Amino acid sequence: MTKIGNYRMKSLSYLNKYFIKYKWRLLLGALFVFATNVFRAEMPDFFGNITDQLMNWRGSDEQNSLLKTALQAGGIYMFLSLMTSIFLFMTRQTIIIVSRLIEFDLKNEIYQQYQKLSFSYYKKSNTGDLVNRISEDVTKVRMYLGPGVMYSINILFLSILIIRKMLMESPFLTLVTLIPLPIMSYIIYKVSSRINKLSTTVQEEQSGMSTLVQETFTGIRVIKAYGRTEEKEDKFSESAENYKNKSMRLVLVNALFMPTIFVLIGVSTILCIYVGGLLHFSGDISHGVILKFIFYVNLLTWPFASIGFVTSMIQRAAASQTRINEFLKEKAEIVNINSEPYSFEGKIEFRNVSYTYPNSGIKAIKNLSFVLRKGESMGIVGKTGSGKSTILHLLMRQIEADSGDILIDNIPIKQVNLSDFRSQTGVVPQDVFLFSDTIKNNLLFGSFEPTVSDQRLIEITKKAHLYHNIIDFKDGFETLLGERGVNMSGGQKQRLSIARALIRDPKLLLLDDCLSAVDTETEEIILNNLNDKEITSLVVSHRISSIRNAGKILNIEDGQVIEEGTHSELIAAGGSYSELYEKQLMEIEKKS
Repeated sequence: MTKIGNYRMKSLSYLNKYFIKYKWRLLLGALFVFATNVFRAEMPDFFGNITDQLMNWRGSDEQNSLLKTALQAGGIYMFLSLMTSIFLFMTRQTIIIVSRLIEFDLKNEIYQQYQKLSFSYYKKSNTGDLVNRISEDVTKVRMYLGPGVMYSINILFLSILIIRKMLMESPFLTLVTLIPLPIMSYIIYKVSSRINKLSTTVQEEQSGMSTLVQETFTGIRVIKAYGRTEEKEDKFSESAENYKNKSMRLVLVNALFMPTIFVLIGVSTILCIYVGGLLHFSGDISHGVILKFIFYVNLLTWPFASIGFVTSMIQRAAASQTRINEFLKEKAEIVNINSEPYSFEGKIEFRNVSYTYPNSGIKAIKNLSFVLRKGESMGIVGKTGSGKSTILHLLMRQIEADSGDILIDNIPIKQVNLSDFRSQTGVVPQDVFLFSDTIKNNLLFGSFEPTVSDQRLIEITKKAHLYHNIIDFKDGFETLLGERGVNMSGGQKQRLSIARALIRDPKLLLLDDCLSAVDTETEEIILNNLNDKEITSLVVSHRISSIRNAGKILNIEDGQVIEEGTHSELIAAGGSYSELYEKQLMEIEKKS
């Protein structure tokens, strides 16, 4: 085994803590497996002995004695079958349930890690890969924890019990009949490995096809607008054809699985009957022993077959657990070190703050300084890529500044209780995200209160200039939104996002270019409604109309402040802010 293989197998040791947690359930399950196999191993003995008894029958009252023996045999067989079934049920109710409990714990652990990791981690990670850790990878690990563990224990106990009985009857016949079984294990292992590889390629193709379908659903308007439906149909047909071909190869290999088992079972059975017959004619064994061995072979078939199956299952689980471990070992770059209750007073200060994006090397913020006091409003304007949104990410401590200081109420941001600070902040991001839920529940997502009165909902949505749109919907606040709010316009989604931020009564309100999809008249109404002297607000936008009423405006270019002042002061200065304002006015006049 390679070093990589050894490393992967060691990764399963991470699960030992769960085995310890559920050790008593597992021990009880192992006891049930043993009991199941004790009763199962008695069946061949029972049938063999009955056969010898009937073959040597010499009773005087033959018919009555035969009937009595048959009834006794039926009763004993029913008893053995019933006890085997009961303990098999108890086995699955312990070991398989333990695997489900560990699956539950592991998924929760992964999900908690999702919540802990910093904003920057998700910027560099693939969404599909992250989802697979908690779905596909955990499922493969669960198969090892449940069926894998159960089959392994079963192989151990049943093999010991059966082979012991076989050796006691005839060591030579035991050797002959067992020869094909290890071969079967190896073949099944190779077939299982092949099935696993083909299954992976089929899943990858299915994933690609699903992604293509999802993109088509999401972008159907664009596809139709550009007349690219035939091109998309061709791509889907190609993907579907690849999926079909790979699935057919998988079906072919799967088709070889059971015939392989049956052929080798047949070989063992034929050897058992032939060699057993020779031994019987030489007087070494009885008819009943031959029957016992036929049963023994059939009982050992699945344990030996499952060796290859379990080996393949363990390898898949080890590979998946390696991926899970790598994810769980990721450390959050941003850690909240203060758990003391914190109440935001309203002051924010940046002192010579700089930040460079690690992946691209782009210096987004350069020696930025400003002060924002309680109840004040500040607007930040600039071209696309000037660093406006980065300022908000730094303020929310989603990313860490390379140099300089960010102070919250004169306290370095690293020393502030981050959870409490964020809970007192209403953030409206540039990219609006709405859940596939009702309008009401999307609003309540921003609230810390379990229930909010209808009057409060009306008040908040009126502030966001959205209430008149909501009542136009047939179900009002109970209107169910499609995926990402597909049945709302861009402006409605932005205003719903604003209302969601306002419902928590924030002390700090951050608006990140969140009025770009509304007209200037609606924008003016919303901004006037948000003019609250108790709230410190920071508005980021590329449109001057969104920030012109702010108490202070920063004009940003390449991460640096090139102009600062009120709207009237900057217009009077005649610099780049004034030029940008003139251009935007001309664009508005052209549209009107």
